[in-house]
Amino acid sequence: MTQKRGILAVIGATAAIFWPGALCFGFPGVMAAYWQELFRISSAATGNIMFFILAAVGIFMYLAGRWQEKLGSRLMISIGILICGLNLLLAAYAGSIVVIYLWAFINGMACSFVYVPALTTVQRWFPARRGLVSGIVNLCFGLSAAIMSPVFFRMLNTLGYISMNMHLAVIVVLVGICAANFTEMPDRVKSADTTCQEKTPEDTVKGVLPAPSFTVKESLHTKNFWLLWFTWAMQGSAGITMVSLSVVYGLSRGLDPAEAVLILTAFNLASGLSRLLSGYLSDYIGRTLTMSITFLAAGFAYFLLPRTASFTLLLILAGVIGYAFGTLFAVSAPLVSDCFGLKHFGAIFGLVFTAYGFISGLLGPSLSGYILDISAGNFSVVFIYLGFFCFASAILVRFVKREAVAAVVPPLRPFQPFK
Repeated sequence: MTQKRGILAVIGATAAIFWPGALCFGFPGVMAAYWQELFRISSAATGNIMFFILAAVGIFMYLAGRWQEKLGSRLMISIGILICGLNLLLAAYAGSIVVIYLWAFINGMACSFVYVPALTTVQRWFPARRGLVSGIVNLCFGLSAAIMSPVFFRMLNTLGYISMNMHLAVIVVLVGICAANFTEMPDRVKSADTTCQEKTPEDTVKGVLPAPSFTVKESLHTKNFWLLWFTWAMQGSAGITMVSLSVVYGLSRGLDPAEAVLILTAFNLASGLSRLLSGYLSDYIGRTLTMSITFLAAGFAYFLLPRTASFTLLLILAGVIGYAFGTLFAVSAPLVSDCFGLKHFGAIFGLVFTAYGFISGLLGPSLSGYILDISAGNFSVVFIYLGFFCFASAILVRFVKREAVAAVVPPLRPFQPFK
């Protein structure tokens, strides 16, 4: 029965995160052209929508983690879903792009309310397979936009803008609330528990007992936290920049629009696929090794991008970068819980995520756009510095270690490094 409830919790968390992910990363792209015509604005104005989404994520990931500890995952996810659905009414009757910016900010907040509790729940149900279950949630989160973007486009053309938003609001709330009912925490995990005091199969093999959970304040005084924070800042920059530059770069190479879009498609497909594969793999070969290998590969891919003349190789290189981006999302969550425990996982992971919400957008899309402007569209310069971000991230993450106490005596070793 316990195993069945755990599987239902994973299914519920996965279904709950689907719509917030689709509305954050698929809906704005499909609606951009409509909003430009409706409000008579430029593409630069609609491009700012992602800034407001990421800013909200940077602010509310931490808060969602703290509030979840008091309210519980199921209630927190339900609140996020209600906000996400009702927020579509704001988009439906928006009279200016400023209202759409407000919609984007609220949508990022709602996404945070669902994402952190979903990851916390599945990891507590399956402490020995944290990488796998986190990967499943992140897979749905990453692929939701790719699945729903053509559906949003069809709904807009068949139902009209306002009717489409009304239908989506009802669907999001009904599906999300039903899914949230299955996301309760396991009975054996109490709110005042330390993380996984019993041995998990993974720990039994390694001969190491997990360390007690860190408080948020304690985590901020560790080297691990800041290594992870800077990894997210740099690797997050390298990944999110490919989202904004892939099509533009393809067009600069003389590709037609349909071919240029395939570069972004390759990136997104690999990003979604890696969230499951890398999460699963990290349970066996180690978190930091999994991340380091993919980050290194992404760095070499960035260096090769401006030097390849083959369209097929171009798609492969974009896929490699996307694979590393997905790995960052999938493996970071179990790595944070490995380092700091599950009791305050949501709050600590939310603080790590501020690097992505506040820094990656500036170091990535904003800085790359500025460099392209002053260098007359020289993508080689941009790809080189993004490649160095990947290399630096690969090195930093290898220094992350888990504090643990050896299960056998002697010897006692204060730190047990990841593979």
